[in-house]
Amino acid sequence: MSANRRTFLRRGCVGVGSAALATLLNPELLRATSPACASASAAPAPSRSTGAIEPLHLPARAKRVIFLYMAGGPSHLETFDPKPKLTELNNQLMPESFTQNQPIAQLQGQKLTCMGPIIGFQRHGKSGQTISDYLPHHARIADDIAIIRSMHTDQINHDPAHTVMNTGSSVPGRPSIGSWVLYGLGSETQNLPGFIVLTSFAGRSPQPISTRMWNHGFLPGKFQGVAFNPTGDAVHYLSSPAGVSAGRQRDVVDAVRELDAVRAAEAREMDLASAASATSGGGGDIATRIANYEMAFRLQTSVPELMDLRDEPPHILDLYGIKPEERGQNSFAANCLLARRLAERGVRFIQLYHRDWDHHNDLDRYMRICCRATDQAAAALVLDLKQRGMLDDTLVIWGGEFGRTPMVQGNKGGPGRDHHMKAFSMWLAGGGIKGGTTYGQTDDLGYNAAIDPVHVNDLHATVLHLLGIDHARLTHRHQGRDFRLTDVAGRVVRGLLA
Repeated sequence: MSANRRTFLRRGCVGVGSAALATLLNPELLRATSPACASASAAPAPSRSTGAIEPLHLPARAKRVIFLYMAGGPSHLETFDPKPKLTELNNQLMPESFTQNQPIAQLQGQKLTCMGPIIGFQRHGKSGQTISDYLPHHARIADDIAIIRSMHTDQINHDPAHTVMNTGSSVPGRPSIGSWVLYGLGSETQNLPGFIVLTSFAGRSPQPISTRMWNHGFLPGKFQGVAFNPTGDAVHYLSSPAGVSAGRQRDVVDAVRELDAVRAAEAREMDLASAASATSGGGGDIATRIANYEMAFRLQTSVPELMDLRDEPPHILDLYGIKPEERGQNSFAANCLLARRLAERGVRFIQLYHRDWDHHNDLDRYMRICCRATDQAAAALVLDLKQRGMLDDTLVIWGGEFGRTPMVQGNKGGPGRDHHMKAFSMWLAGGGIKGGTTYGQTDDLGYNAAIDPVHVNDLHATVLHLLGIDHARLTHRHQGRDFRLTDVAGRVVRGLLA
């Protein structure tokens, strides 16, 4: 009996879909059962998905990125950039030569008064890195980190500045850096998303973070960042409802895949726009939905094992500052330990948002709260990766979307600092970074990036370079234009490279 084209496509797609599902349930099913079954043309399924850059443009120094994102804008003047001259001018009028015709956020139109750093600084390590007394645990990694004192950005308010730091542009809708990295390199894990976001909070108020910051933009939907929930199931609907057995769930997943495959076959036959989107890698196509169902099924096994910290020895929990009774609680410390576990499992880009650095008032109080919540764990992550031999190929980044003003903001509860985009500090470690280095310099008052300024686009170009990617060649065509993470700017900051 002959079959028409539609029937052939439908049955063929269902068969492929069922085979793919079978590999999820038992990957051994598609492997050769005996040496006689193996052949040169029947290679085993790859353990990772390849990216758009194959082969790499450059020798890679790093395989993965962990971005410790201090949302809200930590003050560079109380962390990594001491300013003796600013201390001398404390409580005096800010010189107009610095601020005249310059964009200022909440201090616009107000009397501008200098406020010197409110904490001491000490030199640490063989390199003599200068680090604030708010960050005593950072002293242990002074020789492993490269501090950039001359960062600057384009936007003075939080959401657009987050957008620049995460996407390289202030225009909403562009792909995030994690999505670009995953698009370029592919994933090293089949059982977890290649781009995962974790959040924590302790202090003044949780800094709002839009999901746009880890969105795939115009890249295919499979490069979207996946945010794990801070409480309850890490992923919604991870646990099966009461009374739903593994067999019943298998039937549901199988049926959904078959229906999706039928729809995809019909779309291809009719040459619909959705089929063209699927072929070209569009974000909302049926193929992406099928891939999401596959990943969701895998997550039911991989995520509970990932989140269970009971197999971590007490000395590791102590290193991160996690008490045994706090292992199931959301915190930056727990997220740092999870970041190491995610890195071990092949996750390509891991981003940890600590949502409380917007200190317009009561700066000393909230700096102490934030630093207590993050200082030990951030240092522990670097030390833990190092002792496991993973720091060499893991790039760790610490910083926020901008810095804080040298001028005091006199809100209630004690003095604070306003938003500042002209200068701020970040640090990098591992993955080809020259540890024990301080790069760049601000002016005497910490207002402008004065020597070796580093724009966010330059930071992104350097991150991609360390991953083996030429930032100017990682592009994606959209609406008739080749877009890239660094837009039309960006340079590799070679002074940071080992």
